[in-house]
Amino acid sequence: MKILITGTAGFIGYHLAQRLIAEGHETVGVDNINDYYDIRLKYARLKETGINENDIAYGKMLQSADFANYRFVKLNLEDRSALETLFKGEQFDVIVNLAAQAGVRYSIENPHTYIDSNITGFMNILECCRHNDVKHLVYASSSSVYGNSDAIPFSEEDRVDYPISLYAASKKANELMAHTYSHLYRLPTTGLRFFTVYGPYGRPDMALFLFAKAISEGKPVKVFNNGDLSRDFTYIDDIVEGIVRVINHIPGENIPHPFYQLFNIGHSQPVQLMDFIRTIETALGKKAVLEMLPMQQGDVKTTYADTSNLEKAINYKPQTSIQEGVRKFTEWWKLFSI
Repeated sequence: MKILITGTAGFIGYHLAQRLIAEGHETVGVDNINDYYDIRLKYARLKETGINENDIAYGKMLQSADFANYRFVKLNLEDRSALETLFKGEQFDVIVNLAAQAGVRYSIENPHTYIDSNITGFMNILECCRHNDVKHLVYASSSSVYGNSDAIPFSEEDRVDYPISLYAASKKANELMAHTYSHLYRLPTTGLRFFTVYGPYGRPDMALFLFAKAISEGKPVKVFNNGDLSRDFTYIDDIVEGIVRVINHIPGENIPHPFYQLFNIGHSQPVQLMDFIRTIETALGKKAVLEMLPMQQGDVKTTYADTSNLEKAINYKPQTSIQEGVRKFTEWWKLFSI
């Protein structure tokens, strides 16, 4: 298949690109390489897929130096004209849209960025899919759409009408927009609500990266809500496996919402924050200095994925334990530097 992945300088996009390249798919990556976090990490991911930082220029299609079936172009999804040209010229079979402005707390301070990237950019993707006979659009949603739901575990059938951050609202909007296009234009779309993804080359604004760095440097680990938090941590390889299987599970007419489906992807075993910190301590062989703090604005107390629908659809459930996943991350962490 010919597959476009948006966000290939990002955490999940990078790992997915590696997997699809290895499987022999003709793969094109897109990313705007913004500076939400240290772009050196983004360039390091791109380098692993054979894309040299010094060769990158906006709108310039680059052939990977290492993989004959991979190319990369720097683009903004908001750039409607450039995106239309890309789609028309390439005629992709599948789109995996992972590009988005991430971060719950950042959305409180920089709301317009989320509308530009997550709403306008996604609208452009939908329109390009509609007009270029794309067979399947798979896109990233988020567990954040559940907000402070009291219904545990979180199910795709739950109402998610009360987001507590603009980031969550933008992801819910993506789901609604996708449903509209599936309904109006018979465009097959699949939304994936990711639950706290972690692993090597992870985002430096996420808990595991922040905690490992602080513990390694002997600095305080910021423990919000005084540690009374839990997260459904999901290892990156499990997320990628789920995406790859979903790509081939194209929604059709004979389902409750024709051409539209939505799945949670999570480990379904929430981990208490203090247990998570102790797991990192064990992996690093060093004790953490704890700084107990109140709840952050826009944060939620717990996340917990009900993955029964995913299991029924693609016969898959994430399996990597938190101990194994953290161990793999810290092995990478000890060797990696930017």
